[in-house]
Amino acid sequence: MAVAGTWDVSIKTPMGDQKGTFAVVPDGDAFTGQFSSPLGELPVSGQVAGDKLIWQMAITMPMSLTLDCQATVTGDTLSGTVTAGMFGAMPLEGVRKG
Repeated sequence: MAVAGTWDVSIKTPMGDQKGTFAVVPDGDAFTGQFSSPLGELPVSGQVAGDKLIWQMAITMPMSLTLDCQATVTGDTLSGTVTAGMFGAMPLEGVRKG
């Protein structure tokens, strides 16, 4: 499936670019995986709709917040947004590893 893989990602936040690794394992119209960054590792699960991924992440650092995420995969790149409540939407970009 085109969305599967491990991605080097960057989220453009008010605190600067936050870099991490996003692993995606699709299973039909759903996926599981993990988001890893210097702030820690988060298990993730969400929906697959064609070339689009939709998921949420509950973070605790630097504060407790639920992030609403979506990204579209085009070849070996992904782009989308991470919406952080009152902080609004932040751009997400990534490149498939390997």
